[in-house]
Amino acid sequence: MGTISYFRLANYFRPMETDKLSHIFKPGSLFENAIQLYEFDNSLREPIFMAIARIEIAFRTKMMHIFSLTHGAFWFLDMQKAENEHLFLENITSVDRELHRSKEDFIKEHFKKYDKPSFPPVWKTLEVVSFGVLSKMYFNFSDTKVKKAVARNFGLPQHVILESWVVSITALRNCCAHHARIWNRSYPMPPAIPKALKQAWICNTEIPANKLYAQLSCLAYMLNAIRRNNNFSQKLAELVSSYPNVDITAIGFPSNWQEEPLWNN
Repeated sequence: MGTISYFRLANYFRPMETDKLSHIFKPGSLFENAIQLYEFDNSLREPIFMAIARIEIAFRTKMMHIFSLTHGAFWFLDMQKAENEHLFLENITSVDRELHRSKEDFIKEHFKKYDKPSFPPVWKTLEVVSFGVLSKMYFNFSDTKVKKAVARNFGLPQHVILESWVVSITALRNCCAHHARIWNRSYPMPPAIPKALKQAWICNTEIPANKLYAQLSCLAYMLNAIRRNNNFSQKLAELVSSYPNVDITAIGFPSNWQEEPLWNN
């Protein structure tokens, strides 16, 4: 265990402590229990990160295509199409920075061939911006009709639900990318939890929205909209069953989660 720092492991010991300040442990606490939690957390990141990658690509593609059909190839440069001027300028600054540090051949070739307009068309530009910037651009776009059209491609009735989910998923993605703890974390940007949706969804919507299970439910729902025959639910169930001593209620799982329509779709 010499390759893992104390403070990376420390949060996995906390469930075994009776006193968080003096670090007094409950009787029967074992070092192996903390290691098992760490390994579960580590294993959980992989299917989550792969799921987010698929969703990110689909969201990026749908946004480029649907927005451009109505607003052309350079809609992201038009401040009149933004809800908030300050956020628009922040987004353009981020896009410009990411374009000029991009190593993609199609971006380098574009700037060698063209000098006007100052940005490549949307189908090139949005391929190299981060998921975080992409979500901010979607959020700040003023045409709710095209935003709703994107949301419907993910089985969601309103763009505000998709906005909430994408912001929440972006935060989760960043945790996974930096190998941060995802088990027993309270997330600051919880997703909206609708009572009902078009596709198979969860019946128990009284779940803690700031815990991981809520985000996993959103991921599973969006994946099912993109590709119905995906194995995300199966991988999650197998992973949970392979760690029977891990308390999944700490990440928001209800006791009957596998009976939910979402996880049996």
